[in-house]
Amino acid sequence: MTEIWGHMPDGRAVHRVTLKGGGLTAHVLTFGAVLQDLRLEGHEAPLVLGFPEFAPYLTESPYFGATVGRFANRIRGGHLELDGQTYQLDTNDGGRHTLHGGAEGLGGHLWEIDTAAEDHVTLKAVLPDGHMGFPGTLTARVTLALMEAGTLDIQMRAETDKTTLCSLAHHSYFTLDDAETVSEHVLQVEAGSFTPVETTLIPTGQVAQAAGTRFDFRKAAPLVQAYPIDHNFCLSKDRQPLRQVASLQSTTSGLRMTCLTTEPGLQIYDGSGINTTTKGLAGQPMGACAGIALEPQVWPDAHHHKNFPQAVLRPGERYHQHTQFVFSRGQT
Repeated sequence: MTEIWGHMPDGRAVHRVTLKGGGLTAHVLTFGAVLQDLRLEGHEAPLVLGFPEFAPYLTESPYFGATVGRFANRIRGGHLELDGQTYQLDTNDGGRHTLHGGAEGLGGHLWEIDTAAEDHVTLKAVLPDGHMGFPGTLTARVTLALMEAGTLDIQMRAETDKTTLCSLAHHSYFTLDDAETVSEHVLQVEAGSFTPVETTLIPTGQVAQAAGTRFDFRKAAPLVQAYPIDHNFCLSKDRQPLRQVASLQSTTSGLRMTCLTTEPGLQIYDGSGINTTTKGLAGQPMGACAGIALEPQVWPDAHHHKNFPQAVLRPGERYHQHTQFVFSRGQT
């Protein structure tokens, strides 16, 4: 089902698509390719943070459920150099860095519906050459599908007509119980290293071992051991076949989420900056750590660090990310 759910400031309609399948029900917006709501049969509380109406997405949303890019995460100084050409990107992160593709990145873009069915939808967006300072016309598509066994399947594809950067990410904040915070969640990540950051959250270039630090989640551990956390976990040096990389579980509800992805990095953000005045899907304002974001992607600020996996996309190449979030009930 597709319905008009709101309007952009310039009057363009924002549509909401309802999907059902695999024991899940999802609502997807054409604004930002946002996963506005996600529910699992037999579990009353929403699985993601979001608003019950459109207007707050324009003013209060810290990328709730959005598809972000054309380069997810941060680029130091908004500086980009490709093929001998230097580009200045939009510095929407405190006037210092580029975050999630700039102030008008894909997470705030009005996408169009490419195809839609009962259990899946494909959305399309075209960013012109020079958009937010990036070179190349980028054509992006994201398909969200509900599959058997409680699986949210997300595939992202993109092409360009000029060498550019491309690394997209799904930015839902997950919560697996009805508590005000995710403090009763435990996390496991298939990563033995992470990228330390400086005070403005830009990677230092070091790849640090997780062992002996608060970021060691190779065995499931309470999420709160790592607070505050807004870091990239190093899964691999390049894109891989779809494999399980992390799991999250509420110790109160017993609900579990596993994350599978092709991507080399997993950005984990504890949601410590969430602060809304508008009530969310659970009927109350959302505060710090109300949800946790697990964002498969290329490592942040990659092109400034040659030892990182790179996100350069050239004409004739196709960007393709495949990620799954699988929900199940199990023992803690």
